[in-house]
Amino acid sequence: MAKTHVGDAGPRRVKLSAFTVVDEFPAPVAGSRDRYAEVFQLADAAESSGLHALWIAEHHFQPGGLCPCPPILLAAAATRTHRLRLGALVSVLPFHNPIEVAEQYAMVDRLSGGRLNLGVGSGYIPLEFQGFGVDPQTKRERFDRALETLLGAFRGEPLTVPGPHGGTVRVNVVPVQRPSPPITIAVQRREALPFVARRGASVAMVPYATVQDLPELAEQIREYRRHLPTGSTASVSVALHIYAGDRPELAREALQGYLDGRLATQSTFYQEKVRQDPRQADARAIERSGFALFGSPSDVAERLKPFGEAGVDEVLGIFDFGGLAAGEVADSVRRLGARLTA
Repeated sequence: MAKTHVGDAGPRRVKLSAFTVVDEFPAPVAGSRDRYAEVFQLADAAESSGLHALWIAEHHFQPGGLCPCPPILLAAAATRTHRLRLGALVSVLPFHNPIEVAEQYAMVDRLSGGRLNLGVGSGYIPLEFQGFGVDPQTKRERFDRALETLLGAFRGEPLTVPGPHGGTVRVNVVPVQRPSPPITIAVQRREALPFVARRGASVAMVPYATVQDLPELAEQIREYRRHLPTGSTASVSVALHIYAGDRPELAREALQGYLDGRLATQSTFYQEKVRQDPRQADARAIERSGFALFGSPSDVAERLKPFGEAGVDEVLGIFDFGGLAAGEVADSVRRLGARLTA
């Protein structure tokens, strides 16, 4: 996507990527669908259509996401793509041993020839914390420690393993990209933006769940950029539900089904937002806010432009949601990719 804009740090190129949470579709279609095969179909469409990246979410114990181990799915996607960047959004660091996370994603980076983007986060779904026996009150401390270890492992530094049986180790596989693959931190709360910026990390947001409208999103992006180190190349990514085709009503119905199924397992931040304003769980209201883009390829391309003007570097298109047929999803990606590269 060749759109540029001038913001706090000068002109930026806005990229279009695909982002899948690999959600389980509603009955009766759920039992007849191979969601992992559909992710590969999405990867093929993204690769052939000129999209920038494919991002995959990590989730556990609930139907909101069926990929508990993104490195496996990303490594498989690497074997069938050659140009497409491959991202995790996110690796939930408080749930894992950071040395294992470093080893797994270093392998993905090597197997893909240096195409890994690594998103990290602290988690937000109560059931997932319960499943791993992690106190949510400790997630920020766990995240900070894990990220420090992860980055040290990527750099090939000696790592001190705590505990009576611990010692000092150094991972024997490091990423192709040095000193590490690009790091993105996912945030839901505005207060976290300066923290992410001061680290020099890129940031990812899901606007429909966190802000009211595009002006509020633009203000948050400006705040993030104000705290970036001088000369930083960190970027802003936002996730939007997208359908490009001549049957937008299908997408609206699918998004409503997705929202109905996801609300119970979403973050308490989003649940509170819906409690205060039930329209925030209404597909048509989200579309009117600009955070779901449904229509012809030309219409969708036009509606992407304000995000570039707001300071967004990458739009993460959620194309496969709520039971949309895999062929319809792939066609939507191809139609929009063709329009943006015409």
